[in-house]
Amino acid sequence: MPIIYLSPSTQENNLFVSGGTEEEYMNLIANALEPWLRANGIGFDRNTPSMTAASSIAASNAGNYDLHLALHSNAAPDGKYGTVQGTDVYFYPGSAQGARAADIIARNLKAIYPNPNLVRALPTTNIGEVRRVRAPSVFIEFAYHDNVDDAAWIKGHIQEIARNVALSLTEYFGLPFLTPQPPRNGVVDVNWGYLNIRARPDLDAPVVAKAFDGARLTVWNRWEDWFVVNSGGVSGFASADYVTLV
Repeated sequence: MPIIYLSPSTQENNLFVSGGTEEEYMNLIANALEPWLRANGIGFDRNTPSMTAASSIAASNAGNYDLHLALHSNAAPDGKYGTVQGTDVYFYPGSAQGARAADIIARNLKAIYPNPNLVRALPTTNIGEVRRVRAPSVFIEFAYHDNVDDAAWIKGHIQEIARNVALSLTEYFGLPFLTPQPPRNGVVDVNWGYLNIRARPDLDAPVVAKAFDGARLTVWNRWEDWFVVNSGGVSGFASADYVTLV
């Protein structure tokens, strides 16, 4: 099971030109993203609005994450307030996996941002959440919150942005892309002791957890002959032949 550290902005003083804050809207995108992560077997931990960039970095580095994903909006420099638009997806120049994730995310965001020519994947050594985290990191500046059109695009496309980012994450991790479904309860039904929960819907994929006969699971989704499940706080894929829905 891949697991990410989800880090929406904690910058409550960065104001949208049309009202609201960067922290508010990036957390709304993170809220909308969570069901997509569960539906696709991607585990996550998340910062909170009371944290800072420094404490988010520390929390990320304290875990063992496959990707650090920071969600932000941008602002133009002095003298250009309100005149700049676009999406920038930052990665650390020494990280091949960070660059790959940023390229995928930028390519998919081109499909929904109004001007795809203004969507870029860029290397940087200036952003702490790119430079100082142990995991491969991507720092998304979705659009400029001081620009009227960009701010309106973010506010009007929360769900679409979340879906698009989830699509990129499944591509990055090599998972099927699934639409969220209402969760169901399941019970493991095997004769040999336990059922393997795997990182991907593949019998050769690594085992991330073991669920014993009779164990209860949360079933988030289905892909072909596999369920996306949560067992004891661990998400992954389980053979649907050995899980009974209740």
